Amino acid sequence: MRSTRTSGDGPQPSPLSHATPIVYVVDDDVSVRESLGPLIRFEGWEPEIFASAQEFLASPRRLAPSCLVLDVNLPGLNGLELQRRISGDRLALPIIFITGYGGVPMTVQAMKAGALEFLTKPFPDEVLLAAVRTAIDRSRAAIDDDARIGTLRERHASLSPREREVMALVVSGLLNKQVGGELGISEITVKAHRGSMMRKMMAGSLPGLVNMAAMLDAGSGTKG
Repeated sequence: MRSTRTSGDGPQPSPLSHATPIVYVVDDDVSVRESLGPLIRFEGWEPEIFASAQEFLASPRRLAPSCLVLDVNLPGLNGLELQRRISGDRLALPIIFITGYGGVPMTVQAMKAGALEFLTKPFPDEVLLAAVRTAIDRSRAAIDDDARIGTLRERHASLSPREREVMALVVSGLLNKQVGGELGISEITVKAHRGSMMRKMMAGSLPGLVNMAAMLDAGSGTKG
């Protein structure tokens, strides 16, 4: 469900971003699974632990700030293959790779594919926790951005075709008279469409509307 309340000229962040963060762990080493679960829980996050990539893929994901602590060398589907498998997932899930014997090529491959961090075992607990905090912050920001853009899309979809034309010309910097000239309508008619458009977009100012249009443009580049 999208939030439609506003903060200034824009929609508010999603309440989902305030849900308890989830840290997914996929590692075939039982000692790692048993040690990371309590460590994650102690930080106030919720651990979900899996012994294989297949187990992780078979489990439904919840929409909450989250990250994936992923062993590279897994039986069956390995960590890098799992990374590729979920790369198109619409839910933001930063990945922190962990491995007992990672090489430079493997690290480069993982980082190029978007991994947040690549840690070699053994590593201090605080190093992993710091990476998880960064990942959760990134996930929370992505959830908020998705919610804001979704709300703006709903508002933009409520505009009439003429109101959308007026909005596009207004945010490009044209004055009402110039907009009227472009569309072949009177300035008074432009003002009427502009007022209705501003109300539907919940924009309190022209700069706010311009910012909304920029967010919509940016969001259109991330959706298929």
